[in-house]
Order: sequence, then C-alpha cells, then structure tokens
Amino acid sequence: MYFRKAKDILREKTMGSRTYTGASFKDLMNDNYFPLENMQRSVDILKASPDIHLPTLEYGQYHLILTPADKWPDGSAAYWHKEKGRARVDLTTQLNTVPLSKDEPGVIPLTRCALLDACVRKCFNSEPPIPMKTNIITHAASDAYADRHEIRLEWEYDNGEDQAPTLLHLTMVCPYRP
Repeated sequence: MYFRKAKDILREKTMGSRTYTGASFKDLMNDNYFPLENMQRSVDILKASPDIHLPTLEYGQYHLILTPADKWPDGSAAYWHKEKGRARVDLTTQLNTVPLSKDEPGVIPLTRCALLDACVRKCFNSEPPIPMKTNIITHAASDAYADRHEIRLEWEYDNGEDQAPTLLHLTMVCPYRP
C-alpha cells in the first residue's frame, strides 16, 4: 500500500511539470483562446454552460468545460484540479501592486491570484473578447521563490495603451521540483 501511494505521488509531481510545459498541452489550451475566432467560440461555449457564470469567472474553472478530460494529453486532466488548486493557494499568499491593465490603472487587485482572475475575466467578458496566449514553464532551482507558483501577465495594445488591450500573454511559472 505504501509503495503504491508513494509511486502515485511521484507520478503526480512529475506529471505537473512535464505534461503542462509540453507543446501538446500548450497547443491544446491555446487553441481555446487564440486567435480571436477561437476565443469567441470559447466564450459562446461558456455562456451556454450552466456550470459557469462569466462575470465571476475564476482562473481554472473553464478548462475542463472547454476541453473535456479525455482530450487532454498524457492524462494530464487527472492532475489539473490539484495543480490548479496549488497555484491558486500560492498566488493568494502573494500581494499584488500591479494594475489590471493600462486602460484600467485604478484597478489593483489585492493578490496575484485576484489579478490572474481579473485578467481572465477581462478577456472572457470584453466585447469583443480578448484572446490569450498561455505558456507554462517551471522555475529553475536557483530562482528566488522557486518553491512556489508565479504568474507573468503581459497585455498587448494595438491602438495605444489607453485603449483596451488586444491580447494577453499569460505565463504560469510552476515550482521547481527536483
């Protein structure tokens, strides 16, 4: 019993970093959010779903609705809720001082998790929606705070920074795991 549990824990730890940083996972996820036509399709799916309320959407609530678990590469959906939960806990402990976006400089969510949620809501609730490109990477062992999640959010603006953004680059940095 102990050996099986330890083996499952080890597989879970390695699945998170290997699978989520792989090209097949990134391509599958980004196909939901980029280009604009794909993002609009995803918004339409979420609007039709009884399991989502777009005005209160949080990061991670929509992934399994947009891509059913059986379509995720390498069985990664089986670990998604745990890893998403770990990321949300880590990001909730990190204070934020960055505005939501340059067109909303007065909106400064209190935590990095709240900032992530606000960015995702902005993308899905804007008219037209704002496409996203996601990337998942892993901290190097030598990084400061290598043991916790981090987010890097970068907006693109085609019509000047005082206008609504046209693309979000969302990078999730996962903890280093030896």
